[in-house]
Amino acid sequence: MAAFQAAVQRSVHVRLMFNQDHPGSKVPDPPPSEIDWAFVDQLKSFGVEVKAIPGVPDLMHHKYVVRDAGTPQAAVLTGSANWTNDSWNREENVIFTIASPDVAALFKQNFEELWQNPVVAQSGRISAPWQPLADSTRVRLYFCPGRGLKLVHAMARSIASARRRIRICSPVLTSGPVLGTIAEVVEHGGVDVSGVYDATQMDQVQRQWGSQAAASWKIAAFHSIIAATQFGSKRSTPYAVGSIHDFMHAKILVADDYVYAGSFNLSHSGEQNAENVVQIESHAVAEMCSAYIDRVAAKYGGRPLVGS
Repeated sequence: MAAFQAAVQRSVHVRLMFNQDHPGSKVPDPPPSEIDWAFVDQLKSFGVEVKAIPGVPDLMHHKYVVRDAGTPQAAVLTGSANWTNDSWNREENVIFTIASPDVAALFKQNFEELWQNPVVAQSGRISAPWQPLADSTRVRLYFCPGRGLKLVHAMARSIASARRRIRICSPVLTSGPVLGTIAEVVEHGGVDVSGVYDATQMDQVQRQWGSQAAASWKIAAFHSIIAATQFGSKRSTPYAVGSIHDFMHAKILVADDYVYAGSFNLSHSGEQNAENVVQIESHAVAEMCSAYIDRVAAKYGGRPLVGS
């Protein structure tokens, strides 16, 4: 609150979009936090522009900040963390800072798209090429739902072509192309595969799959992956209105030296939500993210860390 107010007082133009649930809307996995309307009203009172995006039928699920777009100092903060106390205190989350005017411009384009036309289904239609950063790291942006299919197939290609390692950190694992490709890699062997997911959320997903004949292959694929690898699984608090949110909420995929990170769960529903993912080509970043995933996985029953 103080940071927002200070920014407005120094003549910074601040705008905030957030997902607004409605009665009868679907409950995603994991569900979003409830809106603190009193907090929103306070922001409005000192000059922050706000816009609620209807979360029906699909969520405005982005989590990013664009800072000083259009200037050499432009940067983006993006990742898995909602702006809630639970996100900082009870959940596993990641945030990346990308210092790049070109990347900031693309995120601002996505923001303006939704701000001007607050319809999730019509957003994310931005085709972004690879962007070189100042240190020669390359990044590529994907926005959903407009590029949802392109994103999951890019992930599947990276998984299928991996030769050394695959690390997965996602609350749920339900995207057909991603799930099927991981199962094939595990079956063929030769690649180090591990990761962590939210057990409570995946239990709910599997119950839903059990009532859908067409999803039987997903149950088999998921169990084949878990049986052959050492995934960690966090037993989080089941969702209820007003309950704490302590999900395993980080969202990262590492395939050799490619990293995919952002707001996107590895889920089918994520393809329809308003989401963003940054694909990063960097050995150093991949090493850092793999180490993070290994630590979280070990905490929740995955492969023990070397030397622990």
